[in-house]
Amino acid sequence: MLKHLSIHNFVIVDHIELDFLPGFTVLTGETGAGKSILLDALMLALGERGDIQQIRPGCERAEINATFEIHSQQILIDWLNDHDLQGDPGICLMRRIIESNGRSRSYINGHNATLQQLRTAGSLLVTIHGQHAHQSLLQRDAQRELLDAYAQCEDLSENVRSAYQNWQALMQQRIAAEQSSADSQSKREQLEWQLQEVSALNLTIDEWHALQTDHARLSHVASLLSTAENSIELLSENEQAALSQIHSVHNQLQQQLEYDPQLKEIVDLLDSSAIQLQESIYALRDYRQSLDLDPQRLQDAEQRLSAIHSIARKFRIAPEQLPELQISLENKLQTLNAESNSEQLKTLEIEAQTAYLQRAEKLSVARIKAAKSLSLNVTTAMQTLAMNGGQFAVELTPLAQSNATGLEQIEFQIAPHEGLPLQPLNKTVSGGELSRISLALQVIASKAIHVPTLIFDEVDVGIGGKVAEIVGNLLKKLGKECQVLCITHLPQVAAAGDQQWQVNKMTSTSDAGKPQVLSHIKVLNSHDRIEEIARMLGGIKITEATRQHAREMLKHNE
Repeated sequence: MLKHLSIHNFVIVDHIELDFLPGFTVLTGETGAGKSILLDALMLALGERGDIQQIRPGCERAEINATFEIHSQQILIDWLNDHDLQGDPGICLMRRIIESNGRSRSYINGHNATLQQLRTAGSLLVTIHGQHAHQSLLQRDAQRELLDAYAQCEDLSENVRSAYQNWQALMQQRIAAEQSSADSQSKREQLEWQLQEVSALNLTIDEWHALQTDHARLSHVASLLSTAENSIELLSENEQAALSQIHSVHNQLQQQLEYDPQLKEIVDLLDSSAIQLQESIYALRDYRQSLDLDPQRLQDAEQRLSAIHSIARKFRIAPEQLPELQISLENKLQTLNAESNSEQLKTLEIEAQTAYLQRAEKLSVARIKAAKSLSLNVTTAMQTLAMNGGQFAVELTPLAQSNATGLEQIEFQIAPHEGLPLQPLNKTVSGGELSRISLALQVIASKAIHVPTLIFDEVDVGIGGKVAEIVGNLLKKLGKECQVLCITHLPQVAAAGDQQWQVNKMTSTSDAGKPQVLSHIKVLNSHDRIEEIARMLGGIKITEATRQHAREMLKHNE
C-alpha cells in the first residue's frame, strides 16, 4: 500500500510530506483548493506524462517521491527482480523529476527507469477511478475493457488482438499476391536475367582487387624487367657497383681502426649497409625471375576486366559494387518468390487464423465465466445502493464476423428497478443511477484484480442524501480489505472515512516579495473533522445545529 508521498514545487504546492494509513481516507476542501493536485502528482510518479507547466512558477524543477509497502505483492517483487530494479526488502520507491528545460527523469528504487516501467509497476500498486469514469462506462469499448480486467485476462485480450492483426496481414498479402501475379511474373523474369548476367561473372571483391593489381603489373612487365636488371647491375655487376664501393670503403676504414677506435661505429654501420644491400640484390634477382612476359596472361586479364566493366556500365554502377548487386538481386528475387507463392501464403494465413481462433475461444470462455460473476455481484450491490429489485447483466452476443477484440460483442444491461426489463446501460439509467452502477463496478473490479491501493476522484458526483451515505459505507467497508483514498464533496462520504484530510489554499509572500498562492493539506483531528463536515453541510454561516449534525454523522459512522 501507499505509505508516503513527497511533493516538491508541483503546480501550487511548494512542499508537502504525507504519511498514509490503511483503511478509508477522505480528502475534502473547497473547490479549486488543489485536491486533485495530490492525485495528479501521484499519477506523475506512476508514469503519467508530465509537462513543464506543472512546475511551480519560479522553480527549476518539480519532484515527486512515492513510497509503497510491497511485502505481499509477490508479482511486483518478481517483476522488480527480473528487471534489476529491486530496492530495500518490502519497499518500492517511485521517483519522478520534471525540469524546466523539458527533461524528465524517472527512478524505481534509485535505479533509472523508463516511463513504461513506472506505468507497469504503478499498475500493480494503484488503481485510480476518475470522476468521469461513469460517462466512459456508456461506451462499449470501456465495458469490454472492464470485463476483461475483472476476468484478469487483459494479457490474453492483447494476444487475441495481435493474433488477429497477424492473420489479417497475411490475408492481405495473399490477396495482393493473387491480384498481382501477372505483374509479379514480369518482375521475376527481369530479376532472373539480371541475376543471370551478374552471377555469370562470379566476381568477388577480392578477385577485383587482385585483377587490378595483376593487370597493372602485366601491362608494364617490360619496363619492370628493365628496371630490375639495371638496378642489379648498378648495385653489384659493373665496375663501379655500389656493393664493391662499400666493400672498398669498409676495408680502408678497417685498416685504420688500430690508429683510431672511434672508426669502429662507422665500420659497423657499413657492415649493416653491406648486408642490407646484398639482401636487396638477392630480392631483385628473385623479382626479375618472377616477371612473366607471357602476352596471353595479359590478354586474359584485359578480357576479364572488359567483361566486368561492360556489366557494370549496363547496371550503371562501379565494378566493385557488382558483388553487392548480386546479393541484392538474389534477395529481391527470393522475396518476390515468397510473396507470389499464394499457396504458401494461404497455408500461413490458415495457421494464423487457427492461432487467432484458439486464443479468441479461450478469451470467450473467460469472459462468459466473468460475465456471470460480475452480473451477480453488481446486482447484489445494487440492492444496497437504493436500487432495490434492480438487476444488472453482461450480455455477450456472438459477432457475425470476428474482429481484433474477439468473437463477441459485450454490452452492459440494467433494469434499475423491479419489474423493468433489462435494457442497454446507455438507454436506461439516470445520471445518479449511472454513478451508483459505475461505483459498484469499479469497486467489484478492483477487488478482483487485487490492487492494494484504490483512489476515487469524486466518483460520487450526481448522488446525495441516503445514497451518498450508502456509498460512504461501501467505501468504508472496502477500506477494510485494501487502502482506499477518496476525494469528495459529500459530507456523508467524508463522515465515513477512517481519517480525513483537508486541502486548502493559502496566500503567502515569495522570496522575491510577490504574493503567491500555495496549496496545503491538513490532517484533521476530531474537532477539525466536525468543523470541516459542518462546512460541507452548511452554507456561508455555520450554526451550532450544523455542527451538531456533523457530530451525529461522525458518531454514527464510528
